[in-house]
Amino acid sequence: MKMGQKIYYKVNMFSEKLKELRTEKGIPQKKLAPLIGYGQQTISDWEKGLKEPTANAIIACAKFFDVTTDYLLGLENEDGSKKTL
Repeated sequence: MKMGQKIYYKVNMFSEKLKELRTEKGIPQKKLAPLIGYGQQTISDWEKGLKEPTANAIIACAKFFDVTTDYLLGLENEDGSKKTL
């Protein structure tokens, strides 16, 4: 696997995890946006994988959903154990 593929995989994983956490909690993008300090369109773009979140955005999402940044990036399982690459 090439380096670019790993990066794409992790951004794609963030997209999936963000949408999963948001829908599990029943929070629409429009309601989540001001709670984490980003616009609804930005959240939509993250979930569609059209934009990469900044480190600050990943941290804001992790704090809001009470998960680790590693979990959001697909580097960690729900139980906190590390995934192998």
